[in-house]
Amino acid sequence: MSKIKLGFALCGSFCTFSKALKQIEKLNEIGYDVYPIFSEFAYKTDTRFYKAADYVASVEEICKRKSISTICDAEPIGPKKMLDILVIAPCTGNTLSKLAWGITDTSVTMAAKAHLRNERPLVIGVSSNDSLSTTGKNIGILLNRKNVYMVPFGQDDSLNKPRSMVCDFEMIPQTVEQALNHRQIQPLIL
Repeated sequence: MSKIKLGFALCGSFCTFSKALKQIEKLNEIGYDVYPIFSEFAYKTDTRFYKAADYVASVEEICKRKSISTICDAEPIGPKKMLDILVIAPCTGNTLSKLAWGITDTSVTMAAKAHLRNERPLVIGVSSNDSLSTTGKNIGILLNRKNVYMVPFGQDDSLNKPRSMVCDFEMIPQTVEQALNHRQIQPLIL
């Protein structure tokens, strides 16, 4: 039996990249065939957390393949039915908004659109400073979308960032397992 092909897309919540890297390693160790996908900004932006090229190289080494980092590279995901499941973690408020409203102008949103056309599961790991304000509506829209599943999430710093919510990255493998069986892992809100 062949391995499950799992796309793992990263958006620009750079402070969570170390957590995402650990989950990419874990999913690879579990036995998933992991395909790395980066938003254009995540692929090329140096931050105080990582140099972009170093981070991309680390992910590609774990996955043993080159990353998808352009709209053109992401488009064949649909017609070629490249993935069994797609994870977006971290998924920023910007990307959540675009997914909710059908805007396809990045490699990650193209990957999601192309993947969803095949009626396959999309797992979203929220990481947004405005989840309990402007992004909240978009989370609600996506929670009601067929084949979209959320990694459980909660407030990460209620005193200093009262509207911010971040997924529990450690729960990505369990969320993926449930989503492959068309179930939303519970509890959703931590």
